[in-house]
Amino acid sequence: MRNLWLFLVRYNAFFWFILFFVFSILLVVRNNNFQRTAFVNSSNVLIGFFYEKSNSWKSYLALSSTNEELALENARLRQKLENYIGKDTLSSAHLVDSIDVDRYQFIVAAVVNNSIHQKSNFLTLNKGTKDGVELGMGVITSNGVVGSVLNVSRHFSTVKSLLHPETKISVTLDSTADAFGSLVWGSNTDSRYAMIRDIPNHVKVYKGQAVFTSGYSTLYPKGIKVGHIVETGITSGESFKEIRILLTTEFSNLSHVYVVKDRLATEKIELEATNNDNG
Repeated sequence: MRNLWLFLVRYNAFFWFILFFVFSILLVVRNNNFQRTAFVNSSNVLIGFFYEKSNSWKSYLALSSTNEELALENARLRQKLENYIGKDTLSSAHLVDSIDVDRYQFIVAAVVNNSIHQKSNFLTLNKGTKDGVELGMGVITSNGVVGSVLNVSRHFSTVKSLLHPETKISVTLDSTADAFGSLVWGSNTDSRYAMIRDIPNHVKVYKGQAVFTSGYSTLYPKGIKVGHIVETGITSGESFKEIRILLTTEFSNLSHVYVVKDRLATEKIELEATNNDNG
């Protein structure tokens, strides 16, 4: 306290100068219209600048929750889209195929771990059994396919990435084509590209052609774009050829994904299993 008093006594002239200077400024601004207007405008600019910076930082700090809200909204919109696709276009627009109504549910999850440079790549999500995630469910983004659920705990799940040599996805060369093949990453070391195998040699393909999920499995709905062709005519045998595609999913920049729950998956799998029993 004594040091503070000595400091004030030593520099009292400076503090008196500041006090009188501020007081004189206030008198000038208060009693002169031009100076008052200039002061108000300047203060508004200064305050506006600080408010802008403050809101910018607040927006930055809220990015995580904002992204999660957007992901939830995208999941709701995707579910509505699937219901719309399920409409019987040959009937009235109000008639909906009961098999496809609400068939798919999309569970939003955040990516908490991800590898893209290994021979076998995996992801970890922050959703588990308590959120409805089950073994074998497909995982997608708003841009394409990610992989399938490999293991599940109560609060987390691991995903076998599309960038895994054992991942194989049934695809078609466009949304209406009759040509189907298997999308694989194989031994590729580039997370941007994959191969389509088992395409008959007589099928004509071209660069830039879109590739979609076929809907044959219970992992992914039909018609999800997975990429487009960048190289054709890679011969793999007398009857089939391979095609190189550029994936639409950016694996190096994954933050939120959607776990696909097919409500008819169990019924379909059990029915198809009877084929082996009867064979």
